[in-house]
Amino acid sequence: MPSTVLVGAQWGDEGKGKICDLVAGDFDAVVRYSGGNNAGHTIVVNGKKYGLHQVPSGIMYSDHVSVIGNGCVVNPKVVLEEIDMFEADGITTKNLKISGNAHVIMPYHIDLDGAFEQKLGKKNIGTTKRGIGPCYQDKMARIGLRMQDMLDETLFRDKLETALARVNPELELIYNLPTYTVDQICDEYLPMAERLRPYITETSLLLNNMIDEGKNLLFEGAQATLLDIDHGTYPYVTSSNCTAGGAITGSGVGMKNVDRVLGVMKAYITRVGSGPMPTELSYESEAGHTLTEEGYEYGVTTGRRRRCGWFDGPIANYASRVNGLTDIAVTKLDVLSAFDTIKVCVAYDVDGERYTSVPEHQVRFEHAKPIYEELPGWKCDITGCRSFDELPQEAQDYVAFIEDLAHTRVTFIGVGAGREQIINRFWK
Repeated sequence: MPSTVLVGAQWGDEGKGKICDLVAGDFDAVVRYSGGNNAGHTIVVNGKKYGLHQVPSGIMYSDHVSVIGNGCVVNPKVVLEEIDMFEADGITTKNLKISGNAHVIMPYHIDLDGAFEQKLGKKNIGTTKRGIGPCYQDKMARIGLRMQDMLDETLFRDKLETALARVNPELELIYNLPTYTVDQICDEYLPMAERLRPYITETSLLLNNMIDEGKNLLFEGAQATLLDIDHGTYPYVTSSNCTAGGAITGSGVGMKNVDRVLGVMKAYITRVGSGPMPTELSYESEAGHTLTEEGYEYGVTTGRRRRCGWFDGPIANYASRVNGLTDIAVTKLDVLSAFDTIKVCVAYDVDGERYTSVPEHQVRFEHAKPIYEELPGWKCDITGCRSFDELPQEAQDYVAFIEDLAHTRVTFIGVGAGREQIINRFWK
């Protein structure tokens, strides 16, 4: 089994947790390589649902190594809450490993995230206000604190003093917020560091040693392609590289060790937060309301209602290209069973020019108008289908249409919320 990157191919919430849950058993380690507790993945263990925000989905397998890589940002409190949640239910976390190079989300990051978002007003990004962006800002400014820093109190205090010299004036003078002292943060963070000490290690070395031993890795993406800091719909993006390339820099594993990229996309499309969305349907419209409620489109992390729209072919084409997708998992095909006919965006019209992929220029994408083709629906229950041939012909044709738009084969098809409600066509 080769090493694989699993990545969201739209704006997030595509069902990556379910697909990761499905395939993770084939691998020896599951690696989170970007983002922080702004991600929300749902897994089911022994019939119980768990909402994960930091810990990789592979934690459900006691013999798997679960890694939070160097490309992630870590809220120690959230990690400990998830560790305690699993241990209380008898699920071991002994194989959880956290990169010493992952940066730490501090309380002032959370304060700044919310304050800046409020200051933007109607031009807000739509962040989860979990401190992710400010933490990555400090990383790039080279004043961030890493997990390994917390294990040395003298070093932690020294670095924290440097960070606060920059942060406190911003909190006080720009946002009129309370400031922090070194002692105040140390009192909260150093006890957490001691609890996390057994989990913190050199994960790049660990992962490369596993590869040398013939073991296989699954890189679990957070957020999605259109939220990538470089390749997403900037500025309405997250603050990390969540496309497939981020798996390399975010884990310290070389490119030669990855040979499959599995992109997850819904049979329609959703988005949370601000920014353009060409195929968006009003919640008040019949189609928009149906997609929202039939698909239960409410966020795991925030509870916010997601914006819904018809499947966007140019986005599928773009995601396939920038990630180098080898396979696609289409989720929630069953939601479309409610429709007599189904629209699919095959291209954009931008001021009279036709685009079959996402325009790079921000203004062009904001002006993009969807060009639709209408396909017949199937209007029957497909939740019991377990092979492609069992799907009604209209559903098969819909999947084939997606393959043509994305230029990538559809390997998995989700036909319901349950773990077993999936069609596997090509995965071995």
